[in-house]
Amino acid sequence: MRAHQIMTRSVISVTPETTIVDAANLMLQRHVSGLPVIDGQGKLVGIVSEGDFLRRSEIGTQRKRRNWLRFILGPGASASDFVAEHGRNVAEVMTTSPVTINEDTALAEIADIMEQKNIKRLPVVRGDKVVGIVSRASLLQAVASLARQVPDPTADDDHIRNRIIDALEKTDWCPFGLNVIVRDGIVHLSGVITEERVRKAAIVATENVTGVKKVHDHLCWVDTISGVYLNSPDDDGLAKAS
Repeated sequence: MRAHQIMTRSVISVTPETTIVDAANLMLQRHVSGLPVIDGQGKLVGIVSEGDFLRRSEIGTQRKRRNWLRFILGPGASASDFVAEHGRNVAEVMTTSPVTINEDTALAEIADIMEQKNIKRLPVVRGDKVVGIVSRASLLQAVASLARQVPDPTADDDHIRNRIIDALEKTDWCPFGLNVIVRDGIVHLSGVITEERVRKAAIVATENVTGVKKVHDHLCWVDTISGVYLNSPDDDGLAKAS
């Protein structure tokens, strides 16, 4: 399998000018661990993640370096720490030159990159434009392992996937971060919902796409106020069985 066959096409992003507070709230509301940073020309210029909020003055977690280490590192390191801990905008805390992949990157390679770089999300780029996101979802390692053992999905699976995405994205209740994986007509549907009735609607819409044989529900419900989330009934059942 390739990145374009599992990536989330609807990318949630921020700009360099987005405030730290707004970025943090967006990550909580959409239940994501990182956000691509895209400038006014639509170019990827960085990525902001949970790790960028660990050392912040608001919560008293500033980095405390020993005197001898500050002497060795020089004033530049302290200056950089100050910016990361007190910066008000995404541009001041984001990781620049983020690791990216393209649409044809194999899933096994994606898993290797995530493991070696210890990152959870990879922007998928076409040129310098972001066209999708691949996250370290619970299925990733399993699908990567499966991809080494069986043939890639057929062209018809790709067509089914595109028809499902098109059908859902044109609704006003489409799950956030919609992701669809299809193999031999069996669909794995994931994303974030904030209303339980959307789960059934998404499943029914998927079932009505020609070629779909079965739908596995991985849609995660999130409370936008508290950030509390619940896995899908299917995923809960699998967790209890294991």
